[in-house]
Amino acid sequence: MASENESISQYAEGGTLDLDTLETHLWEAADILRGSIDAADYKNYIFGILFLKRINDRFEEETEELAEETGNDKDFVRDYRDLHDEFWVPERARWDHIKAQDTDIGAALSKALEAVEDENDAIADRVLTTVDFNDKERLSDATLDELVTHFDKHRYRNADLEDPDIFGRAYEYLIRQFADDAGKKGGEFYTPREVVQLLVDCVDPEPGNRVYDPACGSGGMLIYSAQHVAEKGGDKEDISLYGQEKNLNTWAIGEMNVLLHELQDTTLAKGDTIKDPQFVTEHDELEKFDRVVANPPWNDKTWGKEWVQENEPYNRFDYGLPPKNRGDWAWIQLMIASLNETGKAGIVMDNGVLFRSRSEKKIRKPFLEDDLIEAVIALPENLFYNTSSPGCLLIFNKDKPEERKDRVLFIYAEDEELRESGTQVYEEQSNQNQLTDGGVEYLAESYLTGREEDHHSRLVDLEEIKENDWNLNVPRYVDTTEPEEPIDVSAKLEELDRLAEKRERTEAELEEYMEELDYR
Repeated sequence: MASENESISQYAEGGTLDLDTLETHLWEAADILRGSIDAADYKNYIFGILFLKRINDRFEEETEELAEETGNDKDFVRDYRDLHDEFWVPERARWDHIKAQDTDIGAALSKALEAVEDENDAIADRVLTTVDFNDKERLSDATLDELVTHFDKHRYRNADLEDPDIFGRAYEYLIRQFADDAGKKGGEFYTPREVVQLLVDCVDPEPGNRVYDPACGSGGMLIYSAQHVAEKGGDKEDISLYGQEKNLNTWAIGEMNVLLHELQDTTLAKGDTIKDPQFVTEHDELEKFDRVVANPPWNDKTWGKEWVQENEPYNRFDYGLPPKNRGDWAWIQLMIASLNETGKAGIVMDNGVLFRSRSEKKIRKPFLEDDLIEAVIALPENLFYNTSSPGCLLIFNKDKPEERKDRVLFIYAEDEELRESGTQVYEEQSNQNQLTDGGVEYLAESYLTGREEDHHSRLVDLEEIKENDWNLNVPRYVDTTEPEEPIDVSAKLEELDRLAEKRERTEAELEEYMEELDYR
């Protein structure tokens, strides 16, 4: 394997690792695994070893800092557990020990990750050991040796990175790339960054808020909520983040993601949010939050209607139960039940929730009558990894401003370019569409300001929605018809004159031919 001197040579003169280089390096690690495991499983292996290398490099950096501060020998500081405020890496989990292995590398990696979990409370809940490296049928020593050697090419200390969050940004890139590579499976744990940004910008979390995602996946919406606060001049640590995720591998990725973004006030719980919600008070009541953000499973066929009918203890579904094969309105209701009295929720959903009839209309109607729905944003098609359906954003608000009471703002964003403003909403990529930065900004501004614009957005009174049988399909309220091409009457008249002249000439020629044939 590569020597330590080779791996750090590029940093000898104070150089830093830029984002493009780091992103490319991380994605190349996936190339090493191609053919050995399914693309959808890359993340489980690469994220584990990536996290191990990162905390090792930060541990060594902290060791040097502490040795200089205390005047102690580095070896003494390295092994003195109580001196380390961040992660402490035990001997068998240290990178030099991993690099020294020639056989049974998978076993060494699994034991290293287990040892790190055992020694650190922040990840004691089995964040890293959700995947087993010790599977020689899928991961040979040769493959793992190449993977370890690859990660040894760069050093991941804070001082080596362009900014403290570059690693988190590269991590998000890697999640996105896995979603691209894994196709539909990837979409199960990643919502496109631009959609996340639009949703969070709309609900606008503020310093001091408690933000909850009941289907948090890899944690993107929670992380961007903290970044949103920072971008508006606040402190990203001045926000409390909560999430729950059913898939254990995805939950582990979310844990690593928030740790790498250094978001300490974050709690991610494991389990089924519908059947076993984890954020409950000591009085066995649901905890309440300032903001709820989520992209739950669309048309969830396994949401558990029968269980809810017999066991629901938290009164989350007062508006009624949707069909057992479509859990959309169950997810919406549990999110609204988790909002405090002035809370807002932003939810990504399948368009069917806007107009499906029968039991779903019976739920939609009282939601509107209680004035909980503030906005509906119709998104372009083919934005998501796991479906080509367009989807929508629903914004709920328990404390609407006076000018929006008993009204709903409908925003149509399915046009590639808005007809009035000329804003490009999205652009076509090789595999799917992607919202533009300008599009995200314009759509969020349309919601936040209540902008009304022809063919794009309109505030609609509840009475009109009632007249439309509580249907929330955006084209019912925003004119989306294609404009007829203008007719140049003068040009058309000139064309008719030319055609008439041509017809006269043709008839004259025909008459001459008939006379020659003595037809008449």
